[in-house]
This record gives sequence, C-alpha cells and structure tokens, in this order.
Amino acid sequence: MKLKPSVLDLDFQEVETKIRRFIKDYVEKSKANGVVLGLSGGIDSSTVAALSALAIGGDKVLGLLLPEKETYNKKDVGHAKLVAKKFSFKTKIIDITPTLQAFYKSIPNFDLKDNVCKGNIKARTRMIYIYYFANRHNLLVCGSSDKSETMMGYFTKWGDVAADISPIMDLYKTQVRKLAQHIGIPKEILAKPPSPALWPGQLAETELGIKYDVLDLILYGLEHFMETKDIAQQLNIEKELVDRIKDRWLSMEHKRRMLLTTKLEYRTVGADFRLPRSYY
Repeated sequence: MKLKPSVLDLDFQEVETKIRRFIKDYVEKSKANGVVLGLSGGIDSSTVAALSALAIGGDKVLGLLLPEKETYNKKDVGHAKLVAKKFSFKTKIIDITPTLQAFYKSIPNFDLKDNVCKGNIKARTRMIYIYYFANRHNLLVCGSSDKSETMMGYFTKWGDVAADISPIMDLYKTQVRKLAQHIGIPKEILAKPPSPALWPGQLAETELGIKYDVLDLILYGLEHFMETKDIAQQLNIEKELVDRIKDRWLSMEHKRRMLLTTKLEYRTVGADFRLPRSYY
C-alpha cells in the first residue's frame, strides 16, 4: 500500500448523506426533540452543527457558546454565529467564568498555573452545561470529536468527548476539512489552526508535534497494519516520530474504551460472592 493523500479521499456527497441519515434516524429512534452541542467556532463543531441542521432542521439544533474570561476570543464567537446564521440553527451564549472560579476556589491547593488540570476542568464544566440543556429540553448531545484526535487521545475524558452520538468520529481531521468545505462551512473557519482553546495560545498541531496532513497518513498506515519503518520510509520522516505516534495511540486506549471492571461470579442476588479463580 502506498501512503499518499489520495488514500484519504472519499465521496463527500455520500459521506454527507450517511451522516445526515445517521443523525436523523438516531434522533427519531430516541424520541428526542433535537440535538445540542458545544459550539466553539472551530471546524469540527461547526461541521457537526451544520450537518445536524441539514439533517433535522435548524429549529431542532441548539449550539451552546460557552466562553470564559481566560481564553475569550471575539473572532471565535463571531465564527460560531456565522455558521449558525448560514445554517439557521439556534444558539445560546453563557459565560462560564463564575462557575470555573467557584471550582478553583473550592478545590484545596488548586494550582492556577497547571494548564492541563485547569483545562480539563473547563472541558468538563462545559459538558455539565451541555447535558443540563439536553436533560431540560429532551435533546441528544451531539459530539464533534474527529478520528485523528480520538486515536491520539487528544481530548478530555468525560469532557469534550462526552456525547450521545459522535457523527464525525470516523473521519480523520483532513477528511473533516474536506467535508466542511463540501457542505459550505465559511472559508475563515476552514483556514483556522485547530485549538481546544483551554488556555491562551494553545494550538493542537503544536501540542501534538505534527501536522494533521502527516499525522492522518501515519494513523491510516497503522490502522492498516503497516510497519512503522515502512510508514516512515514512504512519508520520508523519522521512524522515531512514527513510533511515538504509535505508542501514544496504543497508550491512550483507556481514554477510548468504556469502563473496565473486575468480573465477579455471583451465586444469587444478595448472596456472598467470590472472585474468579484467575484473579488469585
């Protein structure tokens, strides 16, 4: 197999049709009133919100803009509103700064300089708001995680990845870009460097240490059981980089799986139980 950008080509009209059908069918079968999602102004959430509106109608789609003081970006808010206007879905803006400040003050010895821990609190706090509106209005939470970031574990567990459905999780970031272009996401959003925006200046490709164009080809090769040396040779990159990507992909499995538990052998309800023989 030759690793080149064309291996990631898809019929994006067919992709759009399948995703729209998936969203519509799931909402109908769940007897939900629609979907709600966090809207950041980035390419992933913009694409999912637009597809949801195309699938079930904008009146059944709620995009929550959840800015906070430390990372507030007027341009991101403007981009989110631009997508909402073009695809005619509803939005609501809520400043989550007071909630975050309450968390920071209530946690003993909280370190305000620890960007990762603080950023995870932001992501999980946003999900609390999103699920509140889902509960309140009988909506499904629509996730916007893509395949590249999911495979790399580049998300907050029980945070931005939490959802009832994740329509684009089987698409690499480069494929999401092409799908976004296909359905008409504004060019200024397509051109933005991806960022979780959990602290000032955060950029996804900088943290991952690799461009998505290259990362996606590495991940594609790994998924198709290619040796790391062969991937490196074909892409003309260091084998150490491919090994690092593979190691991270495998080590992040715990973030992608449902909860694991110890299997216990019960006799009857309420009776004493014993651990399986293999446990001892």
